[in-house]
Amino acid sequence: MVMIAGASPAQDNAGVVERGKYLAENAIRCQDCHTPKTETGELDKAKWMKGATLDVTPLKTIPKWHKTAPDLTPSGTLWKRWGPAALVTFLETGKGPKGNPADPPMPAYHLSHEDAVAVVEYLKTLN
Repeated sequence: MVMIAGASPAQDNAGVVERGKYLAENAIRCQDCHTPKTETGELDKAKWMKGATLDVTPLKTIPKWHKTAPDLTPSGTLWKRWGPAALVTFLETGKGPKGNPADPPMPAYHLSHEDAVAVVEYLKTLN
């Protein structure tokens, strides 16, 4: 957890989670790929970041293109395979635990350590 000078641990974590929520939802826009859509095309708030089938495909074949985006909540398989520390490293370096970049269409992020921790702290709050 990132500590803010003069803040209690609970206040500090609340601030970190809020920053992570802002980054994940407004800057990175994780929900656009990782949240399924309803029949009307809206993001399904009941399944927020629970993984989804992508509604985009490349015009030309792209090797290793994924048609689905994994569940980003702590109950998802990504957390079980990687764990929070590897997720932080992935957001900092763009590389997974084995040192490989994510397959397309996932972009390689290069967040600061504090921002990567904040995003993971936010993801920890999702059910």
